[in-house]
Amino acid sequence: MVDSARLSLHVPEPAVRPGGQPDFSNVKIAKAGSVPRPEVDVASEDIRDLAYSIIRVLNRDGEAVGPWAGSISDEELLTGLRNMMKLRAFDARMLMAQRQGKTSFYMQHLGEEAVSCAFRKALVKGDMNFPTYRQAGLLIADDYPMVEMMNQIYSNESDPLHGRQLPIMYSSKEHGFFTISGNLATQYVQAVGWAMASAIKNDSRIAAAWIGDGSTAESDFHSALVFASTYKAPVILNIVNNQWAISTFQGIARGGSGTFAARGLGFGIPALRVDGNDYLAVHAVARWAAERARRNLGPTLIEHVTYRVGAHSTSDDPSAYRPKTESEAWPLGDPVLRLKKHLIVKGVWSEERHVQAEAEIMDEVIEAQRQAEAHGTLHAGGRPSVRDIFEGVYAEMPAHIRRQRQKAGY
Repeated sequence: MVDSARLSLHVPEPAVRPGGQPDFSNVKIAKAGSVPRPEVDVASEDIRDLAYSIIRVLNRDGEAVGPWAGSISDEELLTGLRNMMKLRAFDARMLMAQRQGKTSFYMQHLGEEAVSCAFRKALVKGDMNFPTYRQAGLLIADDYPMVEMMNQIYSNESDPLHGRQLPIMYSSKEHGFFTISGNLATQYVQAVGWAMASAIKNDSRIAAAWIGDGSTAESDFHSALVFASTYKAPVILNIVNNQWAISTFQGIARGGSGTFAARGLGFGIPALRVDGNDYLAVHAVARWAAERARRNLGPTLIEHVTYRVGAHSTSDDPSAYRPKTESEAWPLGDPVLRLKKHLIVKGVWSEERHVQAEAEIMDEVIEAQRQAEAHGTLHAGGRPSVRDIFEGVYAEMPAHIRRQRQKAGY
């Protein structure tokens, strides 16, 4: 028998740990405007390079350059800036409310506002998003009332979901926002199924699936890609790569694929990477993918390269697993500041108007918060009763539960 070397298990390691020097040398940033814009009906094998580059529109001087520029008007960009500012102000107030004990839990979007706010503007009424818990910008950009969002966060008497869902797990069929599930990655399969149903009915509506980089390690993610590619489902498969899952760097989920977008190539799905902090780039890529879906050309996979500036949630302490200064070293900048600079360069915005807008938006958010906090508590102790729960799920309470409650004297 021939002696052989002993095997060893490879466990990916982060480039830097707390106390170290932030390192983003692995993020290869293409020059703004340098990545080509292919025809919408291009074959996936002809754009393999786009799964390894990063599509950017805004350059360092705040100018929009290249073939992906021009998908959106100045007026729409001003609306986009206000939407991102509103989401950021909303985040700040709700984070403070959680710290004050007014709600049990909250998750910020800080640094990721462009991804959902810009993407929503590439969809139309009737399209359906299957989001995770960090895409509230889809609602903000679609003018969903902030008071309603806060009512759910507080689980008050006007909570549209009647206390049956965790804070920040919103739901609105009218605004194309499918109920969020805490079981991450299940929404990916649901989005593909919804899109297939739309195609079967010869409808015109498309779906958008959302997942974080960490959850791509789940089997549901891969199952969704199988069905999407096989049946050419009219769906946009979004991966928000914000560099960190909860306490876990992206190398654990990415493995040896190089990029998350590259996962789509093995399924024959056109895959692109986009600068997730560039509002114009996100909108342009989303509109390209939406047109593919509407023309019955099948799915597109988009990796949004961004950075989670804040903690994973109010239950998380990021200083335990990453350098405190890492967000400052992120090379793609702040999405709000970048769009602000672009609009100033174009002459349609100014520092003074920005400061004024910040104050106006914060006043709007505070007023919404005042209204939400004026509503009473939905249930004693902030929890729904057993009857409330079952009436929300069943046509009537199951007989065995009713008998148990009768024996207990209820």
